[in-house]
Order: sequence, then structure tokens, then C-alpha cells
Amino acid sequence: MDLTYLRRLLRIFDESSASELIIEEEGVKLRIVKHQHNTHSETTAPVLVPMPMPSYVPVPPTMAPLPSTGAPAPAPSAPPVETPAPPPPHEEVVEKKLHEIRSPIVGTFYRAPAPDAEPFVQLGSHVTPGTTLCIIEAMKLMNEIQSDVAGTVVKICVENGQPVEYNQLLFLIEPDAAGG
Repeated sequence: MDLTYLRRLLRIFDESSASELIIEEEGVKLRIVKHQHNTHSETTAPVLVPMPMPSYVPVPPTMAPLPSTGAPAPAPSAPPVETPAPPPPHEEVVEKKLHEIRSPIVGTFYRAPAPDAEPFVQLGSHVTPGTTLCIIEAMKLMNEIQSDVAGTVVKICVENGQPVEYNQLLFLIEPDAAGG
């Protein structure tokens, strides 16, 4: 777990009015609880509480291309790709190597800087490293999520105004051939 990231979260949590925070990353789950002291002081102190973890670790899906020779590999969560027809827009594209943009924090996903403004990007938008893709609001802080590759937005995986979890898939970007 990245200690700089954890310290930043603790600082934000300590300054917030929230009383509990749960962080789960790389098989580690932390529960942080603020306890009110029974003195005249109103100070709070975050307390790290270890949490039991399940005996399994979920494995995120990969975007590896399917094998082109031999029998197709069985995929329990997706139907086998047998025809050259393109998949419908709501399904993940597995034939091309796509770059995933994932949420670095828990919060609320916004596609535009304001309710009446145009979205930062649309399907088919070309982006470069540093292009703002969306905003994730966390504890009343607006965090711009930027692209780290040059390419074309092929899928927006979250609806505007919806809550997102840490490491949740937000965008799929087809990298430029030269920058790939």
C-alpha cells in the first residue's frame, strides 16, 4: 500500500466530519475510526483497526487478446468470440489492447466541470497525456482524473453522478499506434 497515498487520505479524513473510513487495496483492508475523547477537548484521533480479510483475493479482469490458434479458451463470465462482427457498444472490446483508466479514490463521478457544462470527453474523443477525463468528488474535494496515454476514448464505464469505488474502471482508451 502506498504510504504517501495513505497519509494523504488520513490527512483528508482527519480534517473531515466522517467518523469511519475503510480502505481496501492489494489484499489489505484497513478500517480507520475516529473516537471522540470524553474530555472538554473536541479533538479526535484516527485509530487504525485491522480487519479480517476473506481467504481469497479477487483477480481483476485482464484486457489480453484472445488466442488466435487452437480452441478458444473458456471464459466463464463472457461468451466466446466466434464471429468477426464487432461487439455491441456496451460490451468490453477484447480484440484490441485497450488502456484502462481506473478510479484512484472512492467518490462521485462527474463527466463535466459543472451540471450545465459540456463533458470533458465523449466517446470517440482523442486524448493526450494530461487531458482531463472527469472529476471525482471525494469529501467535497474535486479531483480531476487525467489521461496518462494518447489515444481515443472507446468506452465510458460509469454514468454521470454515480458513486465509484477505488480502482473501479472508468474509461477504456485505445492507445495511438505510435504512442501505444
